[in-house]
Order: sequence, then C-alpha cells, then structure tokens
Amino acid sequence: MDDKAWLERAVAAAAQNVLDGGGPFGALVVKGDELISVGVNRVTPTLDPTAHAEVVAIRDACQKLQTFKLDGCLLVASCEPCPLCLSAALWARMDRVIFAADRHDAAEAGFDDRAFYEVFTTPVEQWPVQVQHLGGPGATLPFQHWNDKADKVEY
Repeated sequence: MDDKAWLERAVAAAAQNVLDGGGPFGALVVKGDELISVGVNRVTPTLDPTAHAEVVAIRDACQKLQTFKLDGCLLVASCEPCPLCLSAALWARMDRVIFAADRHDAAEAGFDDRAFYEVFTTPVEQWPVQVQHLGGPGATLPFQHWNDKADKVEY
C-alpha cells in the first residue's frame, strides 16, 4: 500500500475509536508493506495520559517485533503527532512519520497542543510545570554503574 492508503487506515481507526468511546486519534506502525500494529487513543478509558494512539501503536509494535528499535518502520498517524508522540517516534528510531490532519485541525476540535509545542522555546521558569535540577551527592551513580556495565544493551 502507498502512504495515502495507510493514512486512510489510520483515519478510519481514529473515527471508529470515537464511535467506540475513545479519542479521535489513530496510528499505525508499518514495516515495508506489512502492518505491524494499530493504536488508538486510550487516554480516557485507561486513565493513562500517555496512551496516545502513536504511543500505543509503538508499544505494540515493539512487543510484536521483540525490539525497542523500530528502524525501518513508518509511523502513520491520523493527526500530527504531539511532542510526546514525536519524541516516542524519535526514541524508537523510526525512519519516517506521516500524518493526515494537522495540529490546527486538532485545535479546532478542542485538542490544542500549541502550549506543548511551545514549552521548549520558553525559559524553564515559565513552564506550566515546575522543573528543578537539585543534583547532589550520588546523582550520577546510576550513570557510573551504566558506564562500568560490560553487558549493557546500548540504545
């Protein structure tokens, strides 16, 4: 299938999810011509603010492929991925991300992520959540152990 056909499937999954009581977002993970996983927004049914469609699809794909790296894969989203979902795609090392509706379409439906897109361009003191670096003795101990670990799995 081509990109447009995959996008149609992601949009259809999102539309069906609304009818099933979920949010209006759907995502697919595709490797080559193979559909690996489908994810839909599960935030409210699971009470999990990270259960965005893209994250759900990425988690499922990793389990199915038995890897935490999805290089060679395409993330197909019914809507432009928010910063959380884009970060998940980056951490998964996905090759490409495509989407149908954009952030402005989502905002018109009440899903305004502009503050999340803009947070990293503002000083940390102005962020909507207080973030402090306290450091202190032992703060880097986990990294020291990591560096000393002979059998670590690099990511």
